[in-house]
Amino acid sequence: MGIKGLTKLLADNAPKCMKEQKFESYFNRKIAIDASMSIYQFLIVVGRTGTEMLTNEAGEVTSHLQGMFSRTIRLLEAGIKPVYVFDGPPPDLKKRELAKRYAKRADATEDLTEAIEKGDKESIEKFSKRTVKVTKQHNDDCKKLLGLMGVPVVEAPSEAEAQCAALCKSGKVYAVASEDMDSLTFGAPKFLRHLMDPSSKKIPVMEFEMTKVLEELNLTMDQFIDLCILSGCDYCESIKGIGGLTALKLIRQHESIENILENMNKERYQIPDNWPYQEARCLFKEPHVYPGSEEPELKWSSPDEEGLVNFLVKENGFNIDRVTKAIEKIKAAKSKSSQGRLEAFFKPTVTGSVPIKRKGTKCMLGSFKQGNMPKIRSSPAFSHCQTEIHVGFSLHCEFLGSKHLSSSFPVLFFGEKVDATSKDTSNKKQKAGSRKK
Repeated sequence: MGIKGLTKLLADNAPKCMKEQKFESYFNRKIAIDASMSIYQFLIVVGRTGTEMLTNEAGEVTSHLQGMFSRTIRLLEAGIKPVYVFDGPPPDLKKRELAKRYAKRADATEDLTEAIEKGDKESIEKFSKRTVKVTKQHNDDCKKLLGLMGVPVVEAPSEAEAQCAALCKSGKVYAVASEDMDSLTFGAPKFLRHLMDPSSKKIPVMEFEMTKVLEELNLTMDQFIDLCILSGCDYCESIKGIGGLTALKLIRQHESIENILENMNKERYQIPDNWPYQEARCLFKEPHVYPGSEEPELKWSSPDEEGLVNFLVKENGFNIDRVTKAIEKIKAAKSKSSQGRLEAFFKPTVTGSVPIKRKGTKCMLGSFKQGNMPKIRSSPAFSHCQTEIHVGFSLHCEFLGSKHLSSSFPVLFFGEKVDATSKDTSNKKQKAGSRKK
């Protein structure tokens, strides 16, 4: 479930914290992905149409493998470096919520059967989501697949979202990708939605920045956590009658749940018995994750071609030609991702250069240093600062001709070659002339 209504609350009250991005914006970025949420999406996309799950000859479901294989290849082709994080045992507090979901799933199964008989597409989609469960077998299958693809897998000690956030906070990954908004409640500095959307529509990625969330809402991190608990989270019930907007007003006025409860109209709002909001708060603030010194090492490797063919084709009935072509895509994508991001070539310097005035541009020209490597200054319109880079033939090949140039506007480079030898000779003549004088 995540945090109830948080996306709309942020869109209405903190719009600057979120922005739409293209896949290409994350070229060469490491992204921690909530694996169980992704598998769930791959399974429910079949239910939306009322069609049967994909299966192998043994009748075992393979829809999750098809979805994971295809989506991961798309990420790799975009130059993204995915890290899939799988759930460990849930906290005791969450087990209560999971028990309630299990009961609802049994009821939804009967409703789904009736909806399919009637051909009610809207109800089919609604109840399909409620009946789908990600099993241990689904997880094990995907772990094996990702290992054969050369993509790193992390098994969290507890909640995957919490471990993803920890990897992001420690700088091991650039962002966290999930559909559950509680990644923000765990403190993920950057959070992405729709990165793993399995639909055929090209839905833009929605990026959230945690610092801007707090700035826009004018809350501390502790207050934001309390806001999420009041709105409704996976760990405890919420107070009936208090939605996201009311919760925000109360937190701004009283600053904490304790103060809210002291000043709350008990006749209007009914507080749940033995409400474990303090335990929920602790789980968000101090989740069970690997400490920094024990965080797993993230390694991307070449695909195991023979292993992929055996697992997908021989064991799960995938088409051999499609798998072979997919393997070639993986290999090509991994060689492409070895290129760096464009900004890595821009290094601020304090060396002097001659300003060149051109209409509509503010480019700076530098001269060759020994080693025959030209210096080129970038347009401030592109880099937002005067920077100097060393550019060789590879820059032209990798960036000026690359589809992965992370810029939405043209980039112009102006350069002028100066003969270092003639420049040195000229300087010597000037010095000699000054000595004669």
